[in-house]
Amino acid sequence: MYDVVGVRFKKAGKIYYFDPGDFEIPKDEFVIVETARGVEFGKVVIARKQVEEHDVVLPLKKVLRIADAKDRLIVDENKKAATEAYEVCCQKVDEHDLDMKLIDVEYTFDRNKVIFYFTADGRVDFRELVKDLAAIFRTRIELRQIGVRDEAKMLGGIGPCGRMLCCSTYLGDFEPVSIKMAKDQNLSLNPTKISGLCGRLMCCLKYENDEYETAKEQLPDLGDMIKTPNGTGKVVGLNILERVLQVEFAEQGRVLEFTLEEILNEGAVSIQATDY
Repeated sequence: MYDVVGVRFKKAGKIYYFDPGDFEIPKDEFVIVETARGVEFGKVVIARKQVEEHDVVLPLKKVLRIADAKDRLIVDENKKAATEAYEVCCQKVDEHDLDMKLIDVEYTFDRNKVIFYFTADGRVDFRELVKDLAAIFRTRIELRQIGVRDEAKMLGGIGPCGRMLCCSTYLGDFEPVSIKMAKDQNLSLNPTKISGLCGRLMCCLKYENDEYETAKEQLPDLGDMIKTPNGTGKVVGLNILERVLQVEFAEQGRVLEFTLEEILNEGAVSIQATDY
């Protein structure tokens, strides 16, 4: 078992585990930690706890110290410098006539590196741009190409639901989302209805997916013949969340609704599947 604290470097960024050492670090405290890309300033979002070896990436990096007012001042100065660097880089991109869109600029806490995030349709030869930027900022330069989902996460915005984007407010990681999830939830398969601002399938399709999968295991499939209090009929409709089935009785020429409990009380679910 390892003692760790969970640290986040951006508002809705991924959570990384660090060794707190002898520090007593409460939640929401700011700390200075050692990372693969240098010394960084982050916020503790998970207080000290113990985790298994398979939950951490070894070797575990240490918390160097608890941040003070001077450290926060450095962070503010870095943000101002990043804003200026963004303007400079945009001018250089135009000068070199590069087919790329600059999204964001970030300084590492120790100013050991400047990271420029951009999007582009294909590969971009930015070697001359890097030379110009290195001459101006006199530090290590990294140009990092990101996808449309990361772009939406960085820029933020309002989703089709009217709320701020989940990815930019609280989602740490992007979960895999598939069109099958939309089908299972009986949603419209029109891309404009189930796509987010990034043009990809909406992350919220994942939220209720486990509930739908559990419900589908309990319910018969469309086309199955089942026993009901009114006799045997064919399933023609499902309300998965409410566990309600629409059953067609061909002889009676009508469709009735039954809850899953009513069907289970009859002692049988999913007698046989029929072609439909």
